[in-house]
Amino acid sequence: MYQTHSQREFAIEFQPQIHILRPSIHSRRANIVVKFQDLYGFTVEGNVDDVNILNEVREKVRQQGRVWWALEASKGANWYLQPQVSSLTEGIALKSSLKLSNLTNAITLKRLIRKGIPPVLRPKVWFSLSGAAKKKSTVPESYYSDLTKAVEGKVTAATKQIDHDLPRTFPGHPWLDTPEGHSALRRVLVGYSFRDSDVGYCQGLNYVAALLLLVMKTEEDAFWMLAVLLENVLVSDCYTNNLSGCHVEQRVFQDLLVKKCPRYFPFDGLASWLFNGCQYAKKLGIKKQCRIATQLEELEFDVSLVATEWFLCLFSKSLPSETTLRVWDVLFYEGAKVLFHVALAIFKMKEEELLQTHHVGDVINILQKTTHHLFDPDELLTVAFDKIGSMTTNTISKERKKQEPAVMAELDQRLRRLNSIKMDDEK
Repeated sequence: MYQTHSQREFAIEFQPQIHILRPSIHSRRANIVVKFQDLYGFTVEGNVDDVNILNEVREKVRQQGRVWWALEASKGANWYLQPQVSSLTEGIALKSSLKLSNLTNAITLKRLIRKGIPPVLRPKVWFSLSGAAKKKSTVPESYYSDLTKAVEGKVTAATKQIDHDLPRTFPGHPWLDTPEGHSALRRVLVGYSFRDSDVGYCQGLNYVAALLLLVMKTEEDAFWMLAVLLENVLVSDCYTNNLSGCHVEQRVFQDLLVKKCPRYFPFDGLASWLFNGCQYAKKLGIKKQCRIATQLEELEFDVSLVATEWFLCLFSKSLPSETTLRVWDVLFYEGAKVLFHVALAIFKMKEEELLQTHHVGDVINILQKTTHHLFDPDELLTVAFDKIGSMTTNTISKERKKQEPAVMAELDQRLRRLNSIKMDDEK
């Protein structure tokens, strides 16, 4: 799949030889701008502080790798495949049916995954824990090969759009933006478009599949990771023609933004109590700052302006690659709720700045600048899981069911309008 396989493995494997970045300085200004390649071959542009953060992150990767290797040595190579639980609460409930060692493994694994899977182990761990290996085992061994041969040369609306999007998928990447890279990405996307005709192909999947190709050891494994992602991990109908699932996710996110990002007060304790409880707050000069959701509403800012790309591309176009893959580490183990944790964390991290904005453009600029320079995955994930609060898969499912009727009604109304316009044009 990747011709320069030795170079690729050098880049992604956990080894002491992962070099400290030596970026070439192309502008000697007070705020020096540097350009360099990250572990997965993407060109990154940032400042010296960004480079220092990336070097610190890579040192953490080495340290985390030693922890995983030690566990493999003491517990066995596939210790993480023991019966799993996704939360401590569930673990306590299942304690009677699981061996204590398995319960310990599950809790340890969740904590370890949130700290990051070493790049060299990532393909194996993802493939096992996501359910991709199990999904692949239910079909003949030659399934992917037979599928790609069977669809070769066939032309559909999906294949036309895929061909259009190939050169626009991470342009400039040393492997993805080559004939070989385009061919591999095309086979994965076209193959899946025939596997699931309801999804076919949706823009955004090209970025997801491309990143999977860079991580997984083989093209076929990348295909099965895409399959398990769309069929088991993410909400159904997220990538169908009307994007109904994605619209539902946006509404759920909007609601969570209201619930999970509380009011910010410049004072704690008595001052906040006074503001909530009586009119004396105004006399004391205590100014209320709105919730982020209220501020965005006042600006008439639609969260879908930024969140649609986040949810469709799973942050692969927004966050640096190494940060994106840390998010995916948790996504493949804990499920789609992780996307809400991360999206909320991005807003939370820039809460004070967002509360001072006066225009929609200001909000977009702050969020884009933030995501593009989030080189420290731990900073993002600490906020996502420690400062946002707990969200269970069951809670998210209930929120989705609550939003679905309104979304479907809105989409139906939109379809009626389009059909009406079409009929008028034909007269």
